[in-house]
Amino acid sequence: MQPFHRQVECLTGIPGDVGGDKVGTDPTVKEEDRKTPRQDSGSGSNEKVEVLGTEAPEQERYTAGTEGATSGSAGDLKQGVITFGGEGSYPRKFRFPCGVMVSPSNEIFVADEYNMPIQVHSTEGVYLRHFPTVVPGTGDKVMRPRDVCMDGNGTLWVVGREETADHVVQYSTDGTAMAGFDVKKSRYVRGIAVDMRTNHILVTDADQGAVHVFRPDGSLVRTVRLPRGEKTDPWYITVNGEGNILVSGWGTHCVYVYDESGKFLFQFGGEGSGEDQLDYPCGICTVSSGHILVADFGTERVQIFTRHGEFVRTVPTGFRPECLAVGPEGQLVVTDWDKYTVTVFPNY
Repeated sequence: MQPFHRQVECLTGIPGDVGGDKVGTDPTVKEEDRKTPRQDSGSGSNEKVEVLGTEAPEQERYTAGTEGATSGSAGDLKQGVITFGGEGSYPRKFRFPCGVMVSPSNEIFVADEYNMPIQVHSTEGVYLRHFPTVVPGTGDKVMRPRDVCMDGNGTLWVVGREETADHVVQYSTDGTAMAGFDVKKSRYVRGIAVDMRTNHILVTDADQGAVHVFRPDGSLVRTVRLPRGEKTDPWYITVNGEGNILVSGWGTHCVYVYDESGKFLFQFGGEGSGEDQLDYPCGICTVSSGHILVADFGTERVQIFTRHGEFVRTVPTGFRPECLAVGPEGQLVVTDWDKYTVTVFPNY
């Protein structure tokens, strides 16, 4: 199945070469069949986000729907699948939720690309707070967040775009901008991950078919080139406990695995809907067992593989998943870019 082309009106490197997850006007969304990667086009102005009442009243909830629950109580919701959000203005609704991560304290952080804040919910779907993705050193300019991750110190790293550049920004979990650096503006989706062992920040670059590895101050450590001669379109990325780099290749329907020095180890997947195949893979994460979870956009499922890329099982989602994360209690959290929702599966 070929997913549709999504053009969105938005604000749309990288240093060095190698070594070694409604404010303003509504975006225009165009859907059509295509085989080229999703990219952002057009331009937009800098938008100010006015944040009023960012803290939610206790236990205030918006749920778009639940399964396996007979009432709206938190106890019942924990036993079933929870879906929250829907198209609309923040808080509680989204305009293109993409990157997602779950903290050790069971807080879900969602990069709400076109509303432009990071929204925070509990794993029961309760809205907690939000904060604008302010770019340090630019006054009140905010970027459109695309992906989010957390480092070993419990601070967030977000990659997003603004009018003239893409940005990588560090925030506290309450939204205070702490540091950041710029990268060359890209036409395509960027993913971000942190290597917990080194505190290096990894950012994908589909224009160059590469992953750039930075220190937190923005200095380049190395660039990892994906297979030459292939339009890999690396989108999302994660780093496992061994320091291996795993990248989803939208263009080749594969996942690529490298060691921390950038040496290619292996790849798996390939276009199709079979058990061990992928069809436009997006978000990717790993868990303590070593298993690799991949959001398979084209087949509306999450695919689970061993650390060596061997098929384990499939989790049907019923929607085209964009990004995913696993919570500390084994919850599988998946964003739906098309329907503007976030779904929490109690297990996987």
